Amino acid sequence: MFSKLKSDLPASIVVFLVALPLCLGVALASGAPLLSGIISGVVGGVVVGFISKSNTSVSGPAAGLTAVVLSAIMKLGSFEAFLLALVIAGVFQYIAGVLRGGVIANYIPTNVIKGLLASIGIILILKQIPHAFGYDSVPEEDFSFAQSDNENTFSELLNILNYFSYGSIVISVLSIITMIYWNRLPIKWLKKIPASLFVVLFGVFINQIFYHYIPFLFIHKDHLVHIPEIKNISSIITTPDFKSIGNYQVWIVAVTIAAIASLESLLNLEAVENIDPKKRISSPNRELVAQGIGNICSGLLGGIPVTSVIVRSSVNINAGAETKMSTIFHGILLLGSILLISPFLNLIPLSSLAAILILTGYKLAKISIFKDKFKKGMKQFIPFISTVLAILFTDLLIGVLIGLAISILFLLISNYKNPFKIKRERVSVKETIKIELPNQVSFLNKASIKKALWKIPNNSNVILDARYSDYIDDDIIELIKTFKNTVAVENNISLNIFGLKDAFQIDDQVQFVNVIDKEDQEKLTPENVLEILKEGNKRFADGDLIEKYYSQQINATSNNQNPIAIVVSCIDSRTSPEIIFDLGLGDVISIRIAGNIINPEILGSIEFACQKIGTKLIVVLGHSNCGAVTYAISSKGEGNVTSITSKIEKAVHDCNCDSHSIIENPQLLNDVIKTNTNNSIAEILTESPYLKEQINSGKIKIVSGFYDTSNGLVLFE
Repeated sequence: MFSKLKSDLPASIVVFLVALPLCLGVALASGAPLLSGIISGVVGGVVVGFISKSNTSVSGPAAGLTAVVLSAIMKLGSFEAFLLALVIAGVFQYIAGVLRGGVIANYIPTNVIKGLLASIGIILILKQIPHAFGYDSVPEEDFSFAQSDNENTFSELLNILNYFSYGSIVISVLSIITMIYWNRLPIKWLKKIPASLFVVLFGVFINQIFYHYIPFLFIHKDHLVHIPEIKNISSIITTPDFKSIGNYQVWIVAVTIAAIASLESLLNLEAVENIDPKKRISSPNRELVAQGIGNICSGLLGGIPVTSVIVRSSVNINAGAETKMSTIFHGILLLGSILLISPFLNLIPLSSLAAILILTGYKLAKISIFKDKFKKGMKQFIPFISTVLAILFTDLLIGVLIGLAISILFLLISNYKNPFKIKRERVSVKETIKIELPNQVSFLNKASIKKALWKIPNNSNVILDARYSDYIDDDIIELIKTFKNTVAVENNISLNIFGLKDAFQIDDQVQFVNVIDKEDQEKLTPENVLEILKEGNKRFADGDLIEKYYSQQINATSNNQNPIAIVVSCIDSRTSPEIIFDLGLGDVISIRIAGNIINPEILGSIEFACQKIGTKLIVVLGHSNCGAVTYAISSKGEGNVTSITSKIEKAVHDCNCDSHSIIENPQLLNDVIKTNTNNSIAEILTESPYLKEQINSGKIKIVSGFYDTSNGLVLFE
């Protein structure tokens, strides 16, 4: 941890300079004693820093809770009673972390987190512009649209015209320019200093120049950081009033603080992980434990609620921090500075800090972020932009809740539109409507499923497949029962149901099987069969295979077969006809022999299939990278292999090319393979008068096919 001091210490100095006026501002706005903000800042930095495993999240007083704190102090009647409520809230947070309540962070959509970051960026820019112009009556901590001074974000921008400081404008403009061009400086050693730290020191220096040489630009104390004088340590510590433990209002305030602070912390934790360059993951449960202990300590010492703070976290990351040591040092620096160097800190112009925060805001709300979300479609963009606008015109917590609500609305719409897969499939000669239910089917899907089922045409074949469903709501089960027992019967719909038997008390049902019967086979023409093979091959090549339900096909084909085609193909393991044509059991007769050659036994098998079984189409199928053809080209062969290679050699001679050229040229090799396939067809027509007569009469068709092993497609000729 301490090996990272080189980068973490400068970053903690930058964060401390930004945090100091914010800590004081939060305390003032919430009605707490002025230095209670410093106490919670110290606790947030040191205590939470040591306990939490979050490497980049900086904790401190909760600006988002200022209204709650003010209301609670007024309701309870004393700050001491409020401190007791804060201690109890910390206990609740600790218990929530131990019980793994941080899991809720996993269910916050990325769109909302991105919207939170972008809105914080926009708010930083809008809220800091008045300070950059020297209009410093704006509450430093107020990130809500409606401010505690009865102004709002936009009205304060208009007030700049009436109240501004020329000196503040000069310093803020020079600071912004310096930070933009800092990394382009030719002086290497100077770039080792964080740009943010430099502009703060630069602002102090320039203001002293103004004081001595340009008085009308001098920035007076109303526009500088203001730390009150501290006489002794005891004057800044306030202890809880434990006598109020029986006051039920204390417990209500405690629950409110615990809930809001925990939600803000988890949201900010997710947001910080999004902007962390190393994309490290922190434990939300450990964060709750840390925040709980932090709030217990803060309450005991007289501080206000502690949460993760996205503004300081962003500054911390942009300043180059790598571990949580920067968070710890930021707390230590807060304590040390108010005790030892507050006179120097009171020289820092608020416009210098405004420049740092404006550039931090720009990095959080770049235009490219909005463009990226817009390109991803309205489902991504609308929840994102809604979160941005909601936070901008309300406050962080309300805005995030609105963003979550809109995200949930889009989720409901998505579930309504697409809770299942429905498609029409032509299996062999029969068209089937298949409805595949997803893993989780809730009552939200009821309307869309009912609409789909009730729109199914009369006399259809329907498969309802729930084999992949782990949960189906009872409302959906009742809907399926109604369709099965009433609607399907009345509309003559043949319905197969799979996967509901064990878990959902509906028996599997098979009313039809997608196999070809004798009547279907006789109706088909050779051209119909060829089209079926082409469609099946396209599905195979596209990876869109039809579910075959083989167990049902086994029963349906146990006593007879009615294949529509016979395929003579190579024994190559990549060319199984049933697979590459996406066919079912009993749809095709497959003859496999090396080099898809023809011999008397194969010829007899083809005649038997066409004459006795009723097959309408003969396909002789060659394929690319055929080993049998390559072997015949490169070797005479020995033994029984010559019975194959001798037939293939004719194709080699027909192509009129030397063996070496064919082996070296893939296109020539494919030409030989296709020629060999055509030679097999010629041999069938020559050696079988029966097949030749059937083919000439159009009752049977014979075609050659070439299977490309590189893409799975079959080219027919």
